Amino acid sequence: MKLHSVRQGFRLSILAAVVCASGVFAQSPAPAAPAGAGQAGQAPAGAGRGQGRGPAFPPVVIGPPAPVPPEVALPTAAEVTQMNEAMMKFIGSDKSAAAPLLKRYEHVVLLPPFRVNTAATYTQTVQRMGPRHEGFVERARQGDIDLLLHGDSITDWWVQNDENKAMFDKYFANIKTANFAVAGDTTQGVLWGLHNGEGQGFQPKAVMLMIGTNNAGGSTAPEIAAGIGAVILELRSNFPDAKILLLAIFPRGLPGDAVRDKIVLVNKLIARLDDQKHVFVMDIGSKFLDDKGVFLPDSFRPDNLHPVAKGYDIWGQAVQARLAEFLK
Repeated sequence: MKLHSVRQGFRLSILAAVVCASGVFAQSPAPAAPAGAGQAGQAPAGAGRGQGRGPAFPPVVIGPPAPVPPEVALPTAAEVTQMNEAMMKFIGSDKSAAAPLLKRYEHVVLLPPFRVNTAATYTQTVQRMGPRHEGFVERARQGDIDLLLHGDSITDWWVQNDENKAMFDKYFANIKTANFAVAGDTTQGVLWGLHNGEGQGFQPKAVMLMIGTNNAGGSTAPEIAAGIGAVILELRSNFPDAKILLLAIFPRGLPGDAVRDKIVLVNKLIARLDDQKHVFVMDIGSKFLDDKGVFLPDSFRPDNLHPVAKGYDIWGQAVQARLAEFLK
């Protein structure tokens, strides 16, 4: 992963010089999921194929692309071709001392072929099939929601047990809330749900969103950031007057883990979405860690991914004042 990061940075810096672009925009083939990079609240194996118990869901079909804000957009197929042609022309004409290196590592410097970014599609995931989704749609129709919570298991499990629920009640008991987060879901699943009934019928004053950790196993950091950006655009379309608190993805794993490094890059990219008008990005990840980057004792499960009551208490304290401003 560290070699990949060096190559990625080298590639981007060269491209910036050639095409006068800035920021991280490379689309590279999805890396194999690093060890320990399971999903947050991952669905059981075989979900979608039907097992002996529970509903049998149809296969997941990748849906149409969703709009992505320019701050985190990826290049189109035509733009990839254009940039690679410019790079090849530059390499062929370069007379500097770096010319032999550029020619030798041309395959590293050039962008890989374009691929569809699944993270920024309206895709009905297994998590958005069946009773959970139907229940969210019905709750949306009922309205009377001031604060909408959205994401994956990290948000879904605020009320998983008595200890967690006590922390939820501590900070949200006096607020009209709805929690549409689903364990195991991804940016594309949230997009589909919002677009298909979960984002219609009510107008919250505020939304608290954290999503993307479950995309880490199959998407690059820029792809995940684009998916999160697409969710923000969908929320803005559905709830134009709402204030959106976009939380940076919480750290996971241990210091030095590839998945943690990827999340750091995602968070740097989505910070661009903060406009201080409708979208407010807040990174509270460091509040869960000690000075060595290890989770504080008794704040997260042994999986180094899911908060327990102490972690939820830290979370609630960190966002309480900002949400109070939004809900005035």
